[in-house]
Amino acid sequence: MTERVVLAYSGGLDTSVAIGWIAEETGAEVIAVAVDVGQGGEDLDVIRKRALACGAVEAEVADAKDEFADEYCLPAIKANALYMDRYPLVSALSRPTIVKHLVAAAKKHGATTVAHGCTGKGNDQVRFEAGIVALAPDLKCIAPVRDYAMTRDKAIAFCEEKQLPIATTKKSPYSIDQNVFGRAVETGFLEDIWNAPIEDIYEYTSNPATPREADEVVITFKEGVPVAIDGKPVTVLQAIQQLNERAGAQGIGRIDMVEDRLVGIKSREVYEAPGAIALITAHQELENVTVERELARYKRQVEQRWGELVYDGQWFSPLKRALDGFINEANQHVSGDIRMTLHGGRAVVTGRRSQESLYDFNLATYDTGDTFDQSAAKGFIDIYSLSSKIAAKRDLA
Repeated sequence: MTERVVLAYSGGLDTSVAIGWIAEETGAEVIAVAVDVGQGGEDLDVIRKRALACGAVEAEVADAKDEFADEYCLPAIKANALYMDRYPLVSALSRPTIVKHLVAAAKKHGATTVAHGCTGKGNDQVRFEAGIVALAPDLKCIAPVRDYAMTRDKAIAFCEEKQLPIATTKKSPYSIDQNVFGRAVETGFLEDIWNAPIEDIYEYTSNPATPREADEVVITFKEGVPVAIDGKPVTVLQAIQQLNERAGAQGIGRIDMVEDRLVGIKSREVYEAPGAIALITAHQELENVTVERELARYKRQVEQRWGELVYDGQWFSPLKRALDGFINEANQHVSGDIRMTLHGGRAVVTGRRSQESLYDFNLATYDTGDTFDQSAAKGFIDIYSLSSKIAAKRDLA
C-alpha cells in the first residue's frame, strides 16, 4: 500500500509545489488540508480544486472560523493572554486549530506522516509538530522547506517545469500570517530594528494619527465570554469581527516589538490585532471589578505561564489543560458591561457595571454614608507590620 502524507495547504506557491515535491521525494500520495481561520483570501473551493490540480489525491477544506473563535481565541481572552505583556498570540492560536484538522485527516485517510510549510528557524514548526505528536504520537512530521531544502527559487523552477496552475509572481518582501484574531508581519526592511514600520504594511488598522470622531462601544460579558456589543447579541466570532472593524478604524491594536522566539533568537515582529486588544482590555477591566483580590493576583501569574505555553506550542500539554480549568473557574463571576472609547489608537475604559461586582460604593466612598470601619485600621497595621518591625530592631541595632 502506498504511503500517504497529509499536507497543511494554504493554496499559495510553496504549499502547492510541496504536493509534487513530497511525492517525488518520498513516493507518497499527498492529501491536502486547508483550514479557514478567518485569514481571508480565496474561496475554499478554489483552493481545494487547485490542490487537486497540483497533484493531491484528495483535498479537504474546513471552515473553522467559529471553532477557532470559540475554542482557541476565547480561552486567550479569558486568560488575558499577552506574550511578553504585548502579543495576543495571533499565530500561536491558529496552529493548534489547524493541527486538529490535520490529525483528523491523517486518521481518516490512513496517512503515516503530516507535512507543513514552515522553515527551521521559526516557532510554527514547533507548534505544528508538538501539537501533532500530542494528539497522535505515532504520526511522523516533515517540512519540505526545512527537510528537503525547498527554497523559493527551486519552488518556482519546479512549478514552471511541471506547469502547475499557480502564478509564480514576485514574492512580497514581507512574511505575513493572518487570521480573524490578528495579523503578523515580519522580514524585509523590518529586520533592521531601527527602521520604523511604514503605513503600507498595515491592513487591519487605519493610521491612529488621522483625525476622526471617537467611537464608544459597550461590550457585555457572561462568565468571561463576550456575548453582546452595544446590547446586540453576538457570537465570539462576531464580537472579534465587529471589534476588528471598529477598533481597527481607530488604529487600535498595532504592536511593534522584538520578541523572544522559542528557538532562541530575538525577532522583530509587527502585529495588528484590533479586536483582540479591545476584548482583552475590556475583559481585564471587568475582572478588576468582579474577581477577588487573591484570586486576581494569582491569576496574573497563571496568565503569563499560559501565554508562554501557547506561544511555545504546548496547547495540548497537560499543564496547559490544567491551567485552563483554573482560568475557567476564575471567570465564573466575570459578567457585566464595559464601556470603552475607541480613539487615537487606544481603547480606553470609561465605565463598568456588573451584578457580580465586588465594588461596594459605601465602603469606597469618603463622603457621608461611609461604612468602612476606620478604627480597625490601626490594629491591622500594627499586626501586618510586626515582623518587619522586629527585623528592623535587629538589623538597626
